[in-house]
Amino acid sequence: MLTKRIIACLDVAAGRVVKGVQFQQLRDAGDPAELAAAHAGAGADEVVLLDVTATQEKRATLIETVRRTARQLFIPFTVGGGIRSLEEAMAVFDAGADKISINSAALANPSLITCIADHYGSQAVIVAIDARRVAGETRFEAYVSGGKKPTGRDAVGWAREAAERGAGEILLTSMGRDGTGAGFDCELTRSVSEAVSIPVIASGGGGDTQSFVEVFGRGRADAALAASIFHFGLRPLADLKQALQDAGIPMRWPC
Repeated sequence: MLTKRIIACLDVAAGRVVKGVQFQQLRDAGDPAELAAAHAGAGADEVVLLDVTATQEKRATLIETVRRTARQLFIPFTVGGGIRSLEEAMAVFDAGADKISINSAALANPSLITCIADHYGSQAVIVAIDARRVAGETRFEAYVSGGKKPTGRDAVGWAREAAERGAGEILLTSMGRDGTGAGFDCELTRSVSEAVSIPVIASGGGGDTQSFVEVFGRGRADAALAASIFHFGLRPLADLKQALQDAGIPMRWPC
């Protein structure tokens, strides 16, 4: 059985890691290079760094921050935020990223997915989808610009198209659960997981062990991403992996 992955997320603004609730009320969590090294040492399978204000500020990713963080890591490192072209993706890869994550730019220009995948391989391209349930309906809508703008696009349908265009993974964030610790949205995660044949990373709501058990089981996620519970010491990463292993969820070291 394939092991499941636990991914530590670094949301970065102005060169510092920040974390809020439902993309709002951001508070400082520390230096990205230092936190990345700490999470890797604690047993994270991967680290994702998202430059969360790059798109809103209409600028490229903070390359020096990427470079400093990459120097600390010997596990897969994904970078997203502000990547709008193959050239900008190249700069991020050159700074030390193993994968890139694209969101707003992919929705604006879906051919960008194929362009980067053709150059670096699908395994290096993650399409991030920030999704919120449509009021009074069962479907979910994709948002862009750091969760600020609704697109009118069905999140499940967009995930399917992204996979067809060459994405290697989907990073799926439930906007309503982000930063709450209330548990992942298993309905959303399962809907996307069943619609695509590529790995789906669940994000938004990670809290106690049971929330991870449920998203790997009922939600059919291949990986789960969290931030607050690791940054602020609410849940030691190694303890979480041990508990998941004990619950029958296959984990990599430590377990």
